Amino acid sequence: MTLEDLIVAARSHSASDLHLTHDQPPAMRHLGQLVYGSPLAPGEAERMILDALPPLMRQRIDAGDDADFSMQTPDGLRQRVNVFRQQGHLCASIRLLRPEVPTLEDLDLPPAVRMFANQPRGLVLVTGPTGSGKSTTLAAMIQHINATRRCHIVTIEDPVEYMYTPKSCVIHQREVGSDTKNFASALRSSLREDPDVILVGEMRDFETISAALTAAETGHLVFSTLHTIGAANTVDRIINACPGEIQQEVRTQLSGVLKGCITQELLPLADGSGRTAALEILVATDAALNLIREAKAYQLPSLMQTGAKDGMQTLNLHLARLVQAGRVDYAAALERASDPDEFHGYLNL
Repeated sequence: MTLEDLIVAARSHSASDLHLTHDQPPAMRHLGQLVYGSPLAPGEAERMILDALPPLMRQRIDAGDDADFSMQTPDGLRQRVNVFRQQGHLCASIRLLRPEVPTLEDLDLPPAVRMFANQPRGLVLVTGPTGSGKSTTLAAMIQHINATRRCHIVTIEDPVEYMYTPKSCVIHQREVGSDTKNFASALRSSLREDPDVILVGEMRDFETISAALTAAETGHLVFSTLHTIGAANTVDRIINACPGEIQQEVRTQLSGVLKGCITQELLPLADGSGRTAALEILVATDAALNLIREAKAYQLPSLMQTGAKDGMQTLNLHLARLVQAGRVDYAAALERASDPDEFHGYLNL
């Protein structure tokens, strides 16, 4: 058996992820829950991982690093693979990517998301925990631009997840590790490539954050992600990643370019047929930008509660609406509510 065989089996069960651990049965994530497969022979998981490693990634593993890369099976389907060591043995976590790039309509995203994608310039952030669908939401926005505008799109990803077929746009997709050294250097280089839209897979450090803000300041539309929950936490994460002496300068810079922030969580549908996203949406109104500039990000949730006319919504409001519509179970929604009292208040309206 090969890793490709396991991936095909996982896809046949509509799994989103596949986990391989030394001398343990493979595990698949289906509708958010882990399901274990049949045990493998001793050492077989590690052999599968080694056989699938590209030469450059093998060098990284041999040097003691982790390895992130994309993998395509013979059926043309793509996977995002992370290989790491655990107690001296190789393990792998594999995201099984959808074969088609989703549209905004496919994902049933609120109108504010389309509004963000239609911005001519600025910074749009999509945040949430691992596996919350951030990359999928970003892909839908890029696909919308690809179908509706004539522009140059540059994506910088680690690794490349969705492959876009150019429609009305020129699209260049660069993969960290094989096409460029890191996010920050690729971002700086992209500014010399006549881009209109830049997708940065993740703002991991100060250098990348600084380059993304500069790109947005200089007239580009920049999309990126962070592993944060909530607009207030996202703003604080960006500011706290910067040296103390320039944090106020970065607040001013961020308040000058931010167009919106989406936070999302994935929940199982009540009928067991799949998952859906619950979204918090911050639209960068003058009031919101003033709060960021004045170091009052903690007041952003209150602003979103009263900002429906501008397209804003809190995560708790969307969770309550999903429960009221019968789309998700109460218990699943409550588990993800950022403020249970606010969530219950919306349920009782």
